[in-house]
Amino acid sequence: MPLDPFVHDTLGQRVILEAGGAAKHLAAEVSRLGADRVMLIAAEAESHLADRVTAGLPVALRWTEVAQHVPVELAERAREAAASAAVDLLVAVGGGSTVGLAKAIALTARVPIVAVPTTYAGSEATAVWGLTEGREKTTGTHPSVLPVTVVYDATLTVSLPVGLSVASGFNALAHCVDSMWAPGSDPINRALAVEGIRVFASGLPKVVADPAGLEGRDECLYGAYLSAVSFASAGSGLHHKICHVLGGAYRLPHAETHAIVLPHVLALNAPAVPDRGRRIAEAFGGGEPLAALERLRAAVAAPRALKDVGFDEAAVGEAAARILPGVPPSNPAPVDRRVLETLLRAAWAGDTPGGAA
Repeated sequence: MPLDPFVHDTLGQRVILEAGGAAKHLAAEVSRLGADRVMLIAAEAESHLADRVTAGLPVALRWTEVAQHVPVELAERAREAAASAAVDLLVAVGGGSTVGLAKAIALTARVPIVAVPTTYAGSEATAVWGLTEGREKTTGTHPSVLPVTVVYDATLTVSLPVGLSVASGFNALAHCVDSMWAPGSDPINRALAVEGIRVFASGLPKVVADPAGLEGRDECLYGAYLSAVSFASAGSGLHHKICHVLGGAYRLPHAETHAIVLPHVLALNAPAVPDRGRRIAEAFGGGEPLAALERLRAAVAAPRALKDVGFDEAAVGEAAARILPGVPPSNPAPVDRRVLETLLRAAWAGDTPGGAA
C-alpha cells in the first residue's frame, strides 16, 4: 500500500551526547559561536550542576528565578535583565522550565540558546515556546527559540530523584505517543516516536533499579531527544491540549500531569487507529497498547492520579470546557465535552482506563 502524501520539516540543530563531557563541549560551543557575554539560566536547585559545567565561561549575567509554565511577568523581568546586560548567548542548565524561560527571552531578543538538560523534558529539541498569563497558557512555534546546540550529559541527571526521573520520562513518552496521531503526524516522526517509546521502556526501569548508573540515564536522554524531535514536527495532539490547560489554568506540575493523563488518551485513541496502537504496544514490549503501558507504569511506580497533584474534582467540568475548543479535528477518536469529563474524572481518581492490568 502506498504511503499517504506528507510534508516533513526537519529542524537544524547540533546534538552532543557524552557522559561527563558537558563542560568540555559547552566551552567548545561558546567558543564556536563567538559569544563573550553569556546569560546563564539555572534554578537554585541546579546551581551546583551549572557551576560544574560553566567554570571559565564568560558569564555576564546569572539568572536563578525559574518557574513552571513560564509566567509572563517572569519572562518580562528576564528579558529586561538580558537586554541590560547585552548578552549574546543564553546557556540554560536545567529542565523544561529553565529551557522554557530561555526560549521566552530568545523569542524577543533573538539571542541563541545552548541547552544543557538535566531532565527528560525534551523542550531543548523543539521550536515550541509557552507562556502563562493568569490562567491561560499560550504556546507557539518560532525558529528563534530552537536551541542551536543541545549538550546531553548523563552525569548531570544522576541527582534527579527517581520519582522525578520517572515523571519526566513519562512526560517524554507522552510526546512520543501523542506524535502517533497529532495533526502533523507522518511516517518519519512516527518512526522516531516508536524508537523513543522503545528506549524509555528499556531505560526507565534501569534508572529505577540503579539511580546512580549511567546506562539507563544515557538511554533516557537519547529517548528525550527522540521524543522531542517527533513532537516538534507532529505538533500538539489531544494529550498536549489537555495538559496545557491543566498546567496553565490549575498550575499542576508539568511532568506528573503528563504522566497521569497519558494512559487515558492512549485508551481513547489507540482503538481508533489499531495499526499505530500495535506499533506502540510492540515498542513497549508487546501485548495490547494500554496493557503494555500499564506494565511499565507499575514497574516504575509512575504517578497515577490528578487528585495527588492538586487537581480538584469539582473543576472537571470547567476544565473540559476549556480543553474542548483546542481538540484537534483530526483526533482519531470523537471527542466532546462528555468524553473529556469522563477522561478527566478517571485521571483525577487514578482509575486504570478500561480495566487494563
